[in-house]
Formats: sequence, structure tokens, C-alpha cells
Amino acid sequence: MLSRKGIIPEEYVLTRLAEDVPDHARYHARERRARFVGKNGACNVAHKNIREQGRFLQDVFTTLVDLKWPHTLLIFTMSFLCTWLLFGMGWWLIAFAHGDLDHSTQVEQGGDPGGFVPCVTSIQSFTSAFLFSIEVQVTIGFGGRMVTEECPAAILVLIVQNIVGLVINAIMLGCIFMKTAQAHRRAETLIFSKHAVIALREGKLCFMLRVGDLRKSMIISATIRMQVVRKTTSLEGEVVPLHQIDIQVENPVGSNSIFLVAPLIVCHVIDQNSPLYDISPLHLNHQEDLEVIVILEGVVETTGITTQARTSYLADEILWGQRFVPVVAEEDGRYSVDYSKFGNTVKVPTPSCTARELEENRSIIDTMLRSPKGTIRKRTVRLKPKFTISDEPS
Repeated sequence: MLSRKGIIPEEYVLTRLAEDVPDHARYHARERRARFVGKNGACNVAHKNIREQGRFLQDVFTTLVDLKWPHTLLIFTMSFLCTWLLFGMGWWLIAFAHGDLDHSTQVEQGGDPGGFVPCVTSIQSFTSAFLFSIEVQVTIGFGGRMVTEECPAAILVLIVQNIVGLVINAIMLGCIFMKTAQAHRRAETLIFSKHAVIALREGKLCFMLRVGDLRKSMIISATIRMQVVRKTTSLEGEVVPLHQIDIQVENPVGSNSIFLVAPLIVCHVIDQNSPLYDISPLHLNHQEDLEVIVILEGVVETTGITTQARTSYLADEILWGQRFVPVVAEEDGRYSVDYSKFGNTVKVPTPSCTARELEENRSIIDTMLRSPKGTIRKRTVRLKPKFTISDEPS
């Protein structure tokens, strides 16, 4: 530390350096539940002790697409270099076996036209054979070297190299295209609110979050679903570390489809069928074994590729008694969206009890609304007349 060397006063270092965080803060950070799905949608799962590695080679194309860019570019480069060197060696062996390397000088100096005819003209060394291999596979054809009808083996190698080159081009270019057009690239512009909220809506406790799309091109047939992941134990004593429970998303049309043109607030009514039925504000802390996963799926309008965006909310990322502020306003005959308020929330009157207790005792809502803090004030809008009626004669 710099303070031990006397460069920075210790009282300043204790308040500024991150390595001097108090022990209780470190203790709380270690106790926080590990995420199953990250905020960016990445799954926090490590696969270990996979013995059957050969299964990945049975689907070579998908394996190449899943590789990282440096590995893909390395395989792309080495596949062409190796085939060029392999067929370059083949062309050199054909020329060596036919004797082209000994008589090429005589042909270039104007020898008898009806005499010696090489399999490939102008091949004098392995370097020239390698250059001819590149010209054949990438169909450049500079014109200095060409295959003659003297050697059937040379014609056969020419056909094989063209077929191999076309296959490598199709696989590698298709792999690079799929990597650049992967579905998760479109999901980068699908955003979720940093926190979820629980508040009253229509007299019921609801779990709510906000989702939006930054692009103007729409997501067709967009659907959203949510799951609760937590550790459970069955009646027989079986421990399920990641028990996934689907929860119903409220939608007027009776399905999970959404029309994602402007940011929407996705709502889940906490009823007796919900795994959040017994959740209260006391459970929303970093020690609670609770994670809500949100999955948004749809078809990209411009490419027709299915995309998926994911996020998750731990217990301490769920705000009790909060509501999202409006972000859509009408301006100059059109609707505008202010994304600076996308994750902003405000406090609203909300009972500090579980949905089960609220269902059993509905008088809690009436008591809360009658209290001074829970009273909802309505603004009266006085309309101005657009015209006046005058009693004066015209």
C-alpha cells in the first residue's frame, strides 16, 4: 500500500482505496447469492469433467460458430495455408516425377515446340508450385502458369483442389457470416430495468419490471416469460439446487405476446399460484435464496432471425413499494420516449405484508388508503373554453 511507504497520508487512503474496505462489507459481499443468469443475459454455469469431447466434432459448423473470434480467424487462416501448402507439394511432386524441373529451362529458351511438354508450365521450384496452388484455389490466374494435357494426374489434382477450395470457402465464409449475424447481437439493444418493483395494482400486489427496445426496427412476435429459480427440497428429502418455476405474466390478450414499440411495464400478479405469494419486504435482502429470470424472445424484423434477451433480479434488486415513472409523452403530434427515466421509480403506498396476508385481510388496503400518508390526491383540471358566446348584437 502507498500509505505504508509514506507517500499518501493514511487517513486519506483509508477512505479512498478499495482494498481497505471494512471487513463487514467484505463479509456481506461473500454472502450474496450467486447468479444463475447475469444482468447481461450470460448464464453463470461452468461445464466440467466432460469426457465425451468427440461429440463437439460431430457438429463442426456449430462448434466453429461458438468459438471466439481469435480462434475462428486462426482456423480460417490455417485452413487456407494448409491446403495451399498441401496441393503445392502435390504440384511439385507431379513436376518432379514428370521431369519438368530439368527441362523447364530449355522450354523457356525456345526449344523444339514438338519436343518436351511439361505438365504445368513455368514450374521451376517449390515456390513456383506453391504460387500455382494459390492461383488454382482462389482462381486468380495470372497467366504465367497453366496446366497442359500432357499429364492426366495434373488434371485430376486440378479438379480435386477446386472442389476442396469451394468447400472450404463455403464453410468458413458461412461460419463468419453466422458469427456476425448471431441473434444475441440484436439483443444488445433490448434493455431491462436495473431493478424490479413490487407494488399495488388494481388492489393486488404485483411484480413489475420495464423492458424496452432502442432500435426502430421492431421485434416481431415478441414474447416474454419469467421464471423463479431457487433451492428447494422435496418431501422425500431430495435437494434441487436450481428449481425453475414458471410464473404467469399478465397480458390483456391472454398470452405472453407483447407489442414492443415503446417501453412496456411487464406485470406479474402475485396470487396463490405464484411462487412469490409468501414474499414480504423482510425477504428482499442479499441473503435470500431467490432469483427471478426474465426471457424475451422474438424475430428480428430486418433479418428474420430469432433472438433472445435475458436478465435476472436477485432478492436485493427487487424494490418494495416502488413504481416506475412514465417515460412516454405526447409531443407535437407524436409520442416521444425519454430513456433517461427508464429505470427511475417513485415510492407509492404499499402494505408491508405478503400477498397471502393481504388476500386473507383485505381491510389492510382500506386502512392504508384512509391514512393521511396513503391518501391519493386527484388533480382537478379546469378546462378552458375554446370559444365564447357574446350577447352583443352583430
